[in-house]
Amino acid sequence: MFTGIVTDIGTVLELEQRGDLRARIGTGYDVAGIDIGASIACNGVCLTVVALGRTPQNWFDVEISAETVGATNVGGWSVGARLNLERALKVGDELGGHIVSGHVDGVAEVIAMRDEGDSTRVTFRAPQDLARFIAPKGSVALDGTSLTVNEVNGADFGINFIPHTKLATTWGDTKVGDRINLEIDTMARYVARLQEYA
Repeated sequence: MFTGIVTDIGTVLELEQRGDLRARIGTGYDVAGIDIGASIACNGVCLTVVALGRTPQNWFDVEISAETVGATNVGGWSVGARLNLERALKVGDELGGHIVSGHVDGVAEVIAMRDEGDSTRVTFRAPQDLARFIAPKGSVALDGTSLTVNEVNGADFGINFIPHTKLATTWGDTKVGDRINLEIDTMARYVARLQEYA
């Protein structure tokens, strides 16, 4: 489990297609504190650490199945790409965002951006089958970042990014046309499921 509060920006150092896709991700995390088998959310995708190292910088390797590549934006990763990273939640940690599983539900697309003061309003288009789970003032995780929805219009929804978020995450790099990992709020999923049987 995660909170959607990004704690590092990693960099894809290597990509190798074996039976699965293997990625080496450079990080600011102290790898001495990461166990093999630990979960790290990489752009919102919960991935398992399979190797660690310190040269030429701290890094960890993950293996990514074809199913995960097909269901997320991982297929668009390239060497040098920056990724939002979050270590798994520990008992007693501050829950600053919302409960995030790291299981991406689909991929949204950035369809518009405009500056509003120092902030940036970004409009996303969700996959049609996920749009019903997104509500104004509700939470979503986008590329692993816990965010509050401002407005919804059909499958389109808007998020306001404050300057801090743009600096502390990869959101400062965003452009129209980007494909973004979307995880809907678990509570929204359960409410929708209960309504089906009401």
